[in-house]
Amino acid sequence: MNRQTQENLQQFVERYMAVWNEADADRRTKGISEVWTEDGVQFTSKGEYRGHQALQERISTNHETFVKTQGLLFRVANVAVHHDAVKLVWEMLPAQGGEVRGSGVLFLLLSDDGRVRLDYQF
Repeated sequence: MNRQTQENLQQFVERYMAVWNEADADRRTKGISEVWTEDGVQFTSKGEYRGHQALQERISTNHETFVKTQGLLFRVANVAVHHDAVKLVWEMLPAQGGEVRGSGVLFLLLSDDGRVRLDYQF
């Protein structure tokens, strides 16, 4: 990411967040392959999600629970980059507006091609 412009960074974080909000399963799958490396991992307090298939299952479950069922959307609240590391603060709020219902911090380590290699959720 250190080779990329601020505009590319903004596009990257928008693509990252769009995957979580994407209703179409095929587009969500395509987005996962564009955002994470094939062996990319997300670490959460509840588990590890290794590879595109595990990420697909995790993201689809979250989409079903929060976006489709509860009408919430994920958005970026703040982002900082340092070389090949990205710290991203996210929020979850009603699609029609309203108060933030959840938030967290992601720490992403990127591969040389700019995709997520390691994704730590706090």
